[in-house]
Amino acid sequence: MSSTHSHSDMLPRGTLVIAGALVAFAFTSTAIVRVAGIPAAASPAAMRIEAKIAPVASRDLRFLDRADGAVVIEDVHSGQPASVIPAGQKTGFIRGVMRGLARERRSRGIGFQPPFNLTLWRDGELSLTDSATGRQIELTAFGSTNRAAFAALLPAPTASSQAVPGRAPLTVPVT
Repeated sequence: MSSTHSHSDMLPRGTLVIAGALVAFAFTSTAIVRVAGIPAAASPAAMRIEAKIAPVASRDLRFLDRADGAVVIEDVHSGQPASVIPAGQKTGFIRGVMRGLARERRSRGIGFQPPFNLTLWRDGELSLTDSATGRQIELTAFGSTNRAAFAALLPAPTASSQAVPGRAPLTVPVT
């Protein structure tokens, strides 16, 4: 057997130089940020803790698939349905978010039992936290219509919690 080597199988020299420069830039940038003590971009949760922003309303929820294709959203503490999303309804924002979170749980071998915590914060932000994985989704970032779909699952706000700057008061439909 001969071990001849063909130069036609190699990457062009310019491509290798650019790839090496890119790797060097990434390492250098990371080192500068670390040495200079530049803080990483803060998460909304970390910013709320730092600013001592308190929750206005919160609810622990469990999302259950029914045999007919509907999704029952259950209040964990009362065991009563907070809402039911009919099977025939278009995918919708709630279904999409929960499908992603359920996929993450399945990949970790976690069932449906641990609740999700839906929280409205004093600054008007709305978040959904998976108690099993710790993953938190900032729902306000998805627009007012999508935010309203989850906000409707919260208990009726008190008079003191309705005046959130920059946000319309929540209305909670009875299901």
